[in-house]
Amino acid sequence: VQLQASGGGLVQDGDSLRLSCVASGRAIRSYDMGWFRQAPGKEREFVAISTWRDRTYYAQFMKDRFTISRDNVANTVFLQMNSLKPEDTAVYYCAQRDIPRSSGVVTTREEYDYWGQGTLVTVSS
Repeated sequence: VQLQASGGGLVQDGDSLRLSCVASGRAIRSYDMGWFRQAPGKEREFVAISTWRDRTYYAQFMKDRFTISRDNVANTVFLQMNSLKPEDTAVYYCAQRDIPRSSGVVTTREEYDYWGQGTLVTVSS
């Protein structure tokens, strides 16, 4: 399994970005997919999850600014980020669990088995 994240860049406070994560090696339709982020000097933290049932769940700090979605035909997961703030500056990683058709919502990074290389999002004030 390989995950390729893209879409990051330098934007200004209040701007939007759409991140993409293309998976190869197996279909994502049966697997939970997540987005995490890691700011300089901080731990990697959960951002959002799209379960294999296409349910979504977000970290509290998202406050309706971010939207995760998936396209199982294209084997791709997206993260639409609106109203970006300087504190959103981080490397954003997509990840996939190795358990097919799992139950529940898993937000801990240790439960994810495959990771993309990350894409840097920088929000200037």
